[in-house]
Amino acid sequence: MGIQGHLTARSLILCAASGLLFLSVSAFAQVAPETEAEEGVIPFALPQSGPFTPADIDIENNQAISDWFRSAHANAAADAFSHWDDDGEIRPACATCHSGEGFRDFHGLDGTSAGVVDGPINVGGVVDCGTCHHSGLSEITEITFPSGLVHPVTGVEASCLTCHQGRTAGVDVVEATDGLAVDEPNEELRFINPHYATAAATWLGGYGGAGYHYEGHEYSGRFFHARPVESCNSCHEPHTLEVAFEPCLTCHEANSLQDIRIARQSYDGSGNTSVGIRSDIEANAERLMDMLRTYMDDVVGAPGIYDANRWPYFFADANGDGAVDMVDGDPIPYNAWTPRSLRTAYNWRLVTSDPGNYAHNPQYSLELLYDAMEDLSEPLGIDMEDLDLLR
Repeated sequence: MGIQGHLTARSLILCAASGLLFLSVSAFAQVAPETEAEEGVIPFALPQSGPFTPADIDIENNQAISDWFRSAHANAAADAFSHWDDDGEIRPACATCHSGEGFRDFHGLDGTSAGVVDGPINVGGVVDCGTCHHSGLSEITEITFPSGLVHPVTGVEASCLTCHQGRTAGVDVVEATDGLAVDEPNEELRFINPHYATAAATWLGGYGGAGYHYEGHEYSGRFFHARPVESCNSCHEPHTLEVAFEPCLTCHEANSLQDIRIARQSYDGSGNTSVGIRSDIEANAERLMDMLRTYMDDVVGAPGIYDANRWPYFFADANGDGAVDMVDGDPIPYNAWTPRSLRTAYNWRLVTSDPGNYAHNPQYSLELLYDAMEDLSEPLGIDMEDLDLLR
């Protein structure tokens, strides 16, 4: 006698509603405890009868899902994920980091060839669970950076370093400006954008080769922090993306992350060492941008304007009136780049594209800014010693 023999005629109640088939668990008659199960018959165990409310259902990772859902990684309405909605699909060059589907395609986790997005990739995707929890991540052992560096990774590091490495490197600036007169505008030159949220590129420093490295200078490598906080997930809660501050207090006395200072000397010429190292980086970045604008105005004779809210960020201002030049209602991109101004703008953008540069690799950030200022000081006739800066 099969399982059916243990159920009464009223035991099976099937009802169709809204196209779905529901099984009424409460109607089942279970085998009485004293009834000896026949040989070959599997005991029929049933869950507690319903109905249930969502609050009654225990989901082990419910908090993680809730945290992720409220994070930037899950914000489908953000431009990072909705930018291609009108196109109907995400461009392959962008899909790797702007869709979980594209990420899995790029790394071959969906069964396709690794190293390329075969596409098409549907719009509407985000950095989903499968981007960081796919079992295939354990098989990814290295990530290639835009500089050509092949860096070893383990586990979820593959996700972080794939999408926070930027899309260009200093070698791209070198190739674009090779053989050109350093202070002569060239209409063929275009701004080279490092991209956004370049934390991994900053973190690896000179070893990663993200920045334009000036000849004759050495650059700090990967920023090795204290061993307990040397990975992405050791500082960033992986679902909320928030940074844990309490572990920092083990070694640093500060009221916030931004107040932490790693050196007793001043890098920005202010002499103020009571503030966080972020202050020095921001001050030097602001000074560098001022020098770049002066260089465009006085040396090149072609003023430009930086607008962080629209690509390609640098625009023409031929008459120097402080307004972006327009043609047929569209802004005119800056087209008087020299090798010197291009490499300056690139390094400035790389440093400022990582809002956590002060934690990811402050020394490398300061070096890139200092060397760019030193490079501009020559045509501007500025004595670097007068600025009282440190590299």
